[in-house]
Amino acid sequence: MLLMTLDATVVCTHKLGHVDLIATQNFVRVEGRPVLVAINPENRPISGCPNTGPGIKPCTLTLKVLHGYSPFMKIEGHRICLDTVRGFTDGTPPGAVEYVVRWAGQKFVSEKK
Repeated sequence: MLLMTLDATVVCTHKLGHVDLIATQNFVRVEGRPVLVAINPENRPISGCPNTGPGIKPCTLTLKVLHGYSPFMKIEGHRICLDTVRGFTDGTPPGAVEYVVRWAGQKFVSEKK
């Protein structure tokens, strides 16, 4: 499982909705880019979700991460985000649309079980 950096690509499962990530720590980096930690990517805006229509709400925000934070590694007390991060979006139908990591932002540093 790869560690996520600020260059990670996170999308809603409608494939085109892109999550706008921010780094909440700047101390640990991979290839010069900050490693993401909890609570990224929670409560982040999503742009470009194509799920539109009458009575349909597109994905515009990420909700709580369901799994994908490292159980072993932390930075300043915050668990590191892995490329297995998943959670729901605020899109319709509620509780059915997830966000997922398409690319971790780097391909060198991983957590091994």
